[in-house]
Amino acid sequence: MTDTDFTPILYLKQNCPFCQKVRIALLETGQRDGIDIRDFAGGSPEEQAICTVLEPHVAKISFPAAKIAPGRFLNESDEIVAWVGERAGQDPAALPVYRNYVDGPFTAMMSLWRENHELKAAKP
Repeated sequence: MTDTDFTPILYLKQNCPFCQKVRIALLETGQRDGIDIRDFAGGSPEEQAICTVLEPHVAKISFPAAKIAPGRFLNESDEIVAWVGERAGQDPAALPVYRNYVDGPFTAMMSLWRENHELKAAKP
């Protein structure tokens, strides 16, 4: 298989706010075609199978994850969004729907997550 025969793969967990960032960037840049999307539910057999595939290639298994070339993996949402933007020749910071999500609901969710984490840590 040559690089020209390779189809990138995105591993996207349902209901994951980081995966949602990638989904929005992918759709807004028109990059959905030509990428194999492996969408799965947390705790499913599909997730375990994907973790087995990723384990030898990434330091820490997290989602989203992407196989962007033979033997080349990414598993940070911002890196994957940058790759999607580069592939499309578009700056993700200039994508209005993506920016709206990142600056609005995503930021609010992350703030609530941090607050919850701090409260749990402070609990006696």
